[in-house]
Amino acid sequence: MGKVFYISRRTGIVVIVAAAAVIIIALTVVYAQKSRNEVKPVNDTEVWKNYRLPTSLAPVYYNVTLWPRLVMDANGMYIFTGHSGAAFTCVNETDLILIHSNKLNFTLTRGGHHAMLRGLSGAKAPAIKKTWLEVETQYLVVQLSEKLQVGSTYWLYTEFRGELADDLHGFYRSEYVEDGVKKVVATTQMEPTDARKAFPCFDEPAMKAVFHMTLIHPLDTVALANVIQRNIMFWPQHLKVLQTQFEPTEKMSTYLLAFVVSDFISIKTPAEAKVLIRIYARRKAIEAGQGEYALNITGRILDFFQNYYNSKYPLRKSDQIALPDFSAGAMENWGLITYREAALLYDPSMSSNGDKEAVSTVISHELAHMWFGNLVTMKWWNDLWLNEGFATYVSYLGVNDAQPTWNMKDLMVLEEVHKAFAVDALPYSHPLSSREEEVNTPTQINALFNSITYSKGAAVLRMLSGFLSEPVFVSGLSAYLKQFPYGNTVYSDLWGKLQEVISKTELWRLKLPASVTEIMNRWILQMGYPVVTIDTQTGRISQKHFLLDSESEPDRPSVYNYQWFVPIKWMKSGTAMGQHWLLEKTATHEPMRTNSEWVLANVNVSGFYRVNYDSQNWQRLISQLTSDHSVIPVINRAQIVDDVFNLARAKIINITVALSATRYLSEEREYMPWGSTIKNLDYFFQMFHRTEVYGAMEEYLRGKVQPLFNYFKTITADWTEIPSSHTDQYNQVNAISFGCRTGVEGCVNLTKTWYRQWMENPDKNPIHPNLKMPVYCNAIAAGGVEEWEFGWKMYKNSSSATEADKLMYALSCTKTPWLLKRYLDYAFDPDLIRKQDAPFVIVYIANNVVGQSLAWDFIREHVFEYGGSSPLFGRLILSVTNRFSTELELNQLQQFKKETAAAGFGSVLGLDQAIETTKANMKWVAENKEQVMRWLSEELA
Repeated sequence: MGKVFYISRRTGIVVIVAAAAVIIIALTVVYAQKSRNEVKPVNDTEVWKNYRLPTSLAPVYYNVTLWPRLVMDANGMYIFTGHSGAAFTCVNETDLILIHSNKLNFTLTRGGHHAMLRGLSGAKAPAIKKTWLEVETQYLVVQLSEKLQVGSTYWLYTEFRGELADDLHGFYRSEYVEDGVKKVVATTQMEPTDARKAFPCFDEPAMKAVFHMTLIHPLDTVALANVIQRNIMFWPQHLKVLQTQFEPTEKMSTYLLAFVVSDFISIKTPAEAKVLIRIYARRKAIEAGQGEYALNITGRILDFFQNYYNSKYPLRKSDQIALPDFSAGAMENWGLITYREAALLYDPSMSSNGDKEAVSTVISHELAHMWFGNLVTMKWWNDLWLNEGFATYVSYLGVNDAQPTWNMKDLMVLEEVHKAFAVDALPYSHPLSSREEEVNTPTQINALFNSITYSKGAAVLRMLSGFLSEPVFVSGLSAYLKQFPYGNTVYSDLWGKLQEVISKTELWRLKLPASVTEIMNRWILQMGYPVVTIDTQTGRISQKHFLLDSESEPDRPSVYNYQWFVPIKWMKSGTAMGQHWLLEKTATHEPMRTNSEWVLANVNVSGFYRVNYDSQNWQRLISQLTSDHSVIPVINRAQIVDDVFNLARAKIINITVALSATRYLSEEREYMPWGSTIKNLDYFFQMFHRTEVYGAMEEYLRGKVQPLFNYFKTITADWTEIPSSHTDQYNQVNAISFGCRTGVEGCVNLTKTWYRQWMENPDKNPIHPNLKMPVYCNAIAAGGVEEWEFGWKMYKNSSSATEADKLMYALSCTKTPWLLKRYLDYAFDPDLIRKQDAPFVIVYIANNVVGQSLAWDFIREHVFEYGGSSPLFGRLILSVTNRFSTELELNQLQQFKKETAAAGFGSVLGLDQAIETTKANMKWVAENKEQVMRWLSEELA
């Protein structure tokens, strides 16, 4: 699945990067609450109190018929009706059938039961004694008069009714307006535990089965499912409906099931194509050509993965559909991938270079799952990282093959590795792979969809591929897929196949210090990562668990005592020196001893760790940056910046070392170092925006970004052209966004002029799609009501999802408080702001200095509507309060905690972490304010 909160890449707006990071970090917080939600053991007579299914029954196939009503009924509801049969085999003797069901209303039999049971292939079914619904554990419980026979197969039949709600989960509805007419789409999002909202099923990933789907739908709509249609029948004319029956699916998990009823149209590959690829979306989007890029790139990436995995795509078709309302970025349903519109549709006249990359990467991520996740699936959700981390890693390889000039393999460091570094340095992080018993409830499962799972998973697999070599890694993957097709695995199965490849060839030359299992288990079974310290005076190397708050303690112990097997690729004064393994807490590597040459470790950030050096080597590295930064690889220039600022926050080095690493930036023209710098400096902006440091910092940074601004002004012929390089296009955005933020002369006027030209001629937008985000934001910030109202009108009238996303952010940039308050109110009106977008609006406003207190008041006011235990509310708490750094703000948080507790909410998710973060921020400001001010004053003198 694409990340839960989808944000277009390359926004160029520092505050959006910060907001996104906070949301992502917040996702780990919910997991930290798991100890409060542990499932209590129950006795054997009450197995329905357990959240995990017993292993007594194994599904074989389902026959499911669903009829979604796309018009409101007499009670003002949208509903669906259906009937389902589940064929299952008895594996262990039992007189109890547990099958998942959530929010379904069943038609009772004459005997008053929720289901009927019969035997298949000559088996005799026992009578049903009693049936009931367990709401908490989400089961339909069927108690039998006698036990089922081991080895026999049975058929459980149910008829039911459910609400086609707009909650973005299970079988739900999405709405949009086209030509003034409201349209309703019936669609699905089953992952991780919502197939049970559509029909009764054994809703666990290891409970794979074959699905026979039938959909009943209006005459003017099309029905889609995972597989190709088998036949379409007309029902009696007065009902005005069709019945579409689909071919049986492959054996698959319930969370990968998908079906959609809509009036969408499509474009598709030619008839002679080996795999039918179709792109579905709203009629106007398809007619405007917004699906063409997705159609073009899908086939290329699909071909890449078939070659990469050495495995043929197992289905006859690959449908991709853009939905107006969708909770995640995308979902890898086998054969019918669902997307947010902004994640699939690309309009060259409206969409930016970053939008194009985002569409490419999301498509690649979902196609990677067709094998790794769909064909071979993790046994249980505790190994979710095996699906999502892997898909995240290879998605960059897929795009790199399709767009070789984009430099995607390097960009992965900035987009995924750095993101993982930020989250995994928190004391309440979690291991990639947890014990099964720690992940039981839907809340605990949902909490795992975070950037540890996705980004850290990708980072450690990238590291593994690096020290094994890509050919060895790919050979192991191919062997893994060939051994476990249509089955379920645990992470050790992958380690085993990789080890077999190594053992069967002459790959002893790899000189691994231990088995794949011994090396990698240290990276996936304990949270966090090390900071490797190199003393070039002695050659001594050491490792230590890196925590951003050096005084905190990790939430959990480690069986490996927070010690890793660390692959260290390094260079000396620009010369590559190969790879060294650090296996102990402390060791000596004599070649790293030097008195004059600089040493650089973790070349190209090939390993998942930070690096610290003795003070002399830091000075040598910084001197090299100042004299000729091109000697140091671009990725490592970005990494030096990321390391020094985070090491300083952890009090491992002095803050002035970090600031000194920015001196050379007036000569830097590459995107990655600037992207890393802007991300790290955002914390300084947040902490000092109400102090005298802010002005000095703004002046100093203006001097660093001014040459970059002038450089792009020159090479673009006074902003009339766009750079040809993918990353230069991103850095042009940085030059404008950071230039305006620091007061570069002419920057704001440039954005105001472009925006005014658009206001005067709304049908002809003069702003290049790459530059829209910083231009819209700065123009609205510098303007007033007229500029905001125009932006709102363009947002509501936009037919492009990516354009709407840009305007949705820009509207939060206004400095007028009452406009921000009105915008907050809009966030709670689904007719004005879609439910999927409301959290973004709140966070965007909170990251505006003027809007911070408004968003905070808004959150406190609406706590009772969200529910204090809601994961979403926990994320919002952290996002809205991330810049809190005063005694007053701490008191407000503590008072809010008392109020919610008094109201019966207990422990509100995210609130305790927000309090601790605020304390840490206050301490950081107190410890660093004078030092930073003194350093800036000296630099500006």
